[in-house]
Amino acid sequence: MSQSDSPDLPDKQIDGPEHGPDLIADYVLRLPGKPGVYRMLDEHGTVLYVGKAKNLKKRVKAYTKYKGHSVRIGRMIRATHQMEFVVTQTETEALLLEASLIKKLKPRYNILLRDDKSFPYILVRKNHEAAQVTKHRGARKIKGSYYGPFASAGAVNSTLDTLQRAFRLRNCSDSIYESRTRPCLQHQIKRCSAPCTGVISLKDYNESIADAEAFLTGKSDRLLKRMQTQMRAASDAMEFEQAADIRDRIRAMSKVTTKSDMTNPTTFADGDVIGLYTGGGASCVQVFFFRNGQNWGNRSHFPRHAKDANPEDILDAFIGQFYADKPIPKEVFVSHPVRSHDLIEAALSERAGYNVKLSCPARGEKKKIIKQAVRNAHEALSRKLAETASQEKLLRELQELFDMDEPPQRVEVYDNSHIQGSHAIGAFIVAGPEGFRKRDYRTFNIKDKETISGDDFGMMREVFARRFKRLVKDPNLEWPDLVLVDGGKGQLSAVTEVLEEIGIIDRITLVAISKGPDRNAGREMFHMNGRESFTLPQRNPAMYFLQRLRDEAHRFAIGTHRAQRKKEMKSNPLDGIPGVGPGRKRALLAHFGSAKGVKGAGVEDLARVEGVSQKLAQNIHDYFHE
Repeated sequence: MSQSDSPDLPDKQIDGPEHGPDLIADYVLRLPGKPGVYRMLDEHGTVLYVGKAKNLKKRVKAYTKYKGHSVRIGRMIRATHQMEFVVTQTETEALLLEASLIKKLKPRYNILLRDDKSFPYILVRKNHEAAQVTKHRGARKIKGSYYGPFASAGAVNSTLDTLQRAFRLRNCSDSIYESRTRPCLQHQIKRCSAPCTGVISLKDYNESIADAEAFLTGKSDRLLKRMQTQMRAASDAMEFEQAADIRDRIRAMSKVTTKSDMTNPTTFADGDVIGLYTGGGASCVQVFFFRNGQNWGNRSHFPRHAKDANPEDILDAFIGQFYADKPIPKEVFVSHPVRSHDLIEAALSERAGYNVKLSCPARGEKKKIIKQAVRNAHEALSRKLAETASQEKLLRELQELFDMDEPPQRVEVYDNSHIQGSHAIGAFIVAGPEGFRKRDYRTFNIKDKETISGDDFGMMREVFARRFKRLVKDPNLEWPDLVLVDGGKGQLSAVTEVLEEIGIIDRITLVAISKGPDRNAGREMFHMNGRESFTLPQRNPAMYFLQRLRDEAHRFAIGTHRAQRKKEMKSNPLDGIPGVGPGRKRALLAHFGSAKGVKGAGVEDLARVEGVSQKLAQNIHDYFHE
């Protein structure tokens, strides 16, 4: 791949037109007729658009005039002050790079998959003698088998419930497993076979794990037949309690394996069904996940695009971005023909490492499932548009209330949380026309040692300094239009001072919200620079909306604060000592009574504990007395 700063590619304009078609035409003079990716940037260096091309010279030449483009694209061309290019070996490579850059940079003029959250998996963790079955999100670094993706936590929980009922698998942590002396409640309600206390042998438990993995990989029919044979054999031997137990397990599996188009299709095993519905200038893409012949849930996505975008372009952009960081099934079924069908199919196959088939079924079971996906997308979009209309009305009221030029598109709400200065957290939440944008929420651990313990003003100053200095440095980050601070005039003064130092006080609207007399909710006061403090009638919709924003910020901040406290309370000073596992940790605590007792013990005392050698005793002592 050739980078944009290679000698034969233009990058930064030194002499020549400043912006618009003439500037783009100047770039075209030096562009090669090769595949690649181009970026259009505004005067602040913010990326406006990312595009791919089979022939860079021909594609970029189309932007050298306004004719033939919509008004929206015309504005983009006019705003272009700089372009950057990357030449690739193939058009497929250009498509993959384009999708990656769009996800990273979120350009204003691209069709953008905004609500691209991570997907949960089921993890069968095998770095323990008795494998644990649990829900997993994030990087797959733990040793074990991963099954998914599932569309939602609810879909994972439902499948985990089935696994526990049918196979009696443990989901407890290793520390709880090690500390059990008798079976827990999960065993009493027939959700776990209690390998921790030897109720089931490790050999038999591992066979249950193998059965569960067979179920997750679509071999449920063979497994059901074997269990039915075992049930009949137990019944014939008059082992009626065992037969009833197997019967209950078969019933739990049957809830998932019952055949129907939307639960267990018969014409394919692994595939994603993508249904698109457009209306009112917006779109919803509904994705159903089918793995190993089972429906593992569905999720709605609402890509951002121009009102006149057509379904083919929306699906083109969606598929490229959606599969940029997700496992790709062997088949992908779509509700509309895809413009770059062969190119996308080749790109998906290259990324997956095996052949991926992209198709738009016209009949049969697959067509039925696609119709259902489109119907789901239609209903989800209708709900979304109703919510958005209500949200936009509230944002227009905020515009009027706070004397803004336009309704705010991004509202950030800041709050702090601490207990007498400990575990101090600063946080902000984000809201816009589409509601709360939880992927944009952020927290800050208070780091400044000069901040006095429990100093709310100092904490807020630190949070604002870190947040807005980063905004100034990174042109690709989205700026807030309206910033709300939980507090009164003191907090307003503190953050105003920070924004003035950075030189951006005029770039945003800043408002502090304080509780009314006697901290009475519903009588909040609003404080702004250069304006008398004011309140609103209790039944005013804008008041309810602002209370919701403030309460969500408070919930998020205090939730993060509590999670940190809980994590610290659960941690044990012995956990970080090399060579001290669960067994030795139990022995040390039993001998000395507490971690504090271990810390105060001498080397000889430590060596008297069963399982602790002289060398390990020295290591433990050195760990606490460096």
